[in-house]
Amino acid sequence: MSISQLVEMSNRYGRNEEVVLAGGGNTSFKEGGVMFVKGSGTSLAEITAEQFVKMDMGKLSAMLKKEYPAEDAAREAAALEDMMAARLPGEESKRPSVEAILHAIFPQKFVLHTHPAIINGLSCGKNGAEACRELFGGKAVWVPLTKPGYILAVVCGQLFDEHRKAAGKFPDMAILQNHGLFVAADTLEEIDALMDEIMGKMKARAGKAPDFSDVRFDADEACGIAPALRMLYAGEGDACAVFCANAQTLEFVGDEQAMRDLMAPFTPDHIVYCKHTPLFIAGGDDYREKFDGYIKEHGFPPKIVAVQGLGFFALGKTKKEADIARLLFLDAMKVAVYARAFGGVNPLPGDFVDFILNWEAENYRQKASLSGTGPKRLAGKIAIVTGGAQGFGKGIAEAMSAQGAYIVVADLNLDGANALAGELERAGGPGCAVAAKADVSDEDSVRAMVRTAVLSFGGLDILVSNAGILIAGSLDEITKEKFELVTSVNYTGYFLCAKHASVPMRLQHQYCPGRLFDIIEINSKSGLAGSNKNFAYAGSKFGGVGLTQSFALELIEHGIKVNAICPGNLLDGPLWSDPEKGLFKQYFDTGKVAGAKSVADVRKFYESKVPMGRGCTIDDVARAIFYVVEQQYETGQALPVTGGQVMLK
Repeated sequence: MSISQLVEMSNRYGRNEEVVLAGGGNTSFKEGGVMFVKGSGTSLAEITAEQFVKMDMGKLSAMLKKEYPAEDAAREAAALEDMMAARLPGEESKRPSVEAILHAIFPQKFVLHTHPAIINGLSCGKNGAEACRELFGGKAVWVPLTKPGYILAVVCGQLFDEHRKAAGKFPDMAILQNHGLFVAADTLEEIDALMDEIMGKMKARAGKAPDFSDVRFDADEACGIAPALRMLYAGEGDACAVFCANAQTLEFVGDEQAMRDLMAPFTPDHIVYCKHTPLFIAGGDDYREKFDGYIKEHGFPPKIVAVQGLGFFALGKTKKEADIARLLFLDAMKVAVYARAFGGVNPLPGDFVDFILNWEAENYRQKASLSGTGPKRLAGKIAIVTGGAQGFGKGIAEAMSAQGAYIVVADLNLDGANALAGELERAGGPGCAVAAKADVSDEDSVRAMVRTAVLSFGGLDILVSNAGILIAGSLDEITKEKFELVTSVNYTGYFLCAKHASVPMRLQHQYCPGRLFDIIEINSKSGLAGSNKNFAYAGSKFGGVGLTQSFALELIEHGIKVNAICPGNLLDGPLWSDPEKGLFKQYFDTGKVAGAKSVADVRKFYESKVPMGRGCTIDDVARAIFYVVEQQYETGQALPVTGGQVMLK
């Protein structure tokens, strides 16, 4: 029963963004000489009973009486070995929280360790110790700045023992300078009461809260910077750059003086996920020169790049990594604002920062929390799929997402695009997909669609120009308005998408000339051979092949491959099979298939024209997309996916 309570407490506080950041913090429960402690790299919000590590309390307690080497690295390595040995049999595949020994010091059954920004305003404030005594009196112990790991547990043990001797009981809470908050109690009700008391007193004392309200910003400027930073960070690998602007951010990025309070880290978490200092870029600075200078000085690229008067970019090898860096930097802003109520900011000193940067346990925690699945065919690629909310486009977006691409689902049907983006996130993880309302025949709409991709992920690697319409009919039946509608979507729409998608691609190539990017038109076999009583559609698709070949010649110098994929007969899709608007119904109504007495006869007629005896599937087209992206030596091609019905000449 108590383990279920531990899970309930962990999940509830883990989902409370006011006290837990990016799934961090840790919890524990003790019973019968065994401590159940959160496994390193797991998220409190989602942790299950099986993810807690069972540890021998006797072995953990014995560690506090053992003498370890004085030198930091040797001491922590030896202590880590003993901590791992304290795991119960069968727990060897799990790694306990780095604070497991500290949890063991508390005699209370439940321990909750969190990093509320408002608490860290105090713990990272110049007058933090005095404010702690004033606000919480004998309930709390203030722990001066101490290196994490075994040495922190030793210091806390000594302070807790002194508190017990003076007050007759162990403390209910500990505030660790430049670190966070521990609360301990024997019941969940007591834990909740302590947290309510702490947060209530802090809010009353802190005064003005950070202002993260939306602001207007220069989206074109941001879109002109993100692809450059993404490529500079990626090197030979993958990367995302996530842009952020709000009222509080603009206050800090006003100039170098305003940024001063954010140039040094407040807690170990800020170092682990944001590195120890951001890169600040002022107007007129050369991005490459500043970026390379940062790497030369520090030995690694910046995780945060603040741009004067604009906002900041969070960088990472994955979207998850960049998102966590963004959250941690926003948290640093909160801490800096709250610290004004406690004498101003008191960041971590340089030697402490160096220790965290090189501490094995923290490095493991970062790798564990940011780890992903194995390599996939489109891993790390940023893609737009137009017409992506339903039918063929939906299947393409799903297939590309399953192979690791970040997807912008672009469609006139924004509700459908949002629904699919949500489905992709549930399958691939938060942040892997976004929706954009897009009318491909409207230039402003297309420009906004590309902007969504760049501001969400940092750039663009693949455009799949899939949006299209088909209106069948003879010369006598098709009106000028219908003809122009088909042309505006299928032909002009492809032109507009290629025009604006190529902008971030060109910029990426400028900063990383060895990379190739892809514009892919989903064309049709009707773009390779005429289509009876379907000239509006066929003409737009023939024109699409001409655009593809012409774009390919123009854009290859910018590292952009341009190809068309020409499917034939997606017979099970809504384009063909919709009972009211599908092609089978249209072709039957217009008499395109002579002698057909039913829609079923029309289908049989088209199946009989395919040497492979079936229609094309979404999987067939997805494999063609993967091939086009992976190959390095073809551009300007129109690749049939027709089951042999139309062959290359």
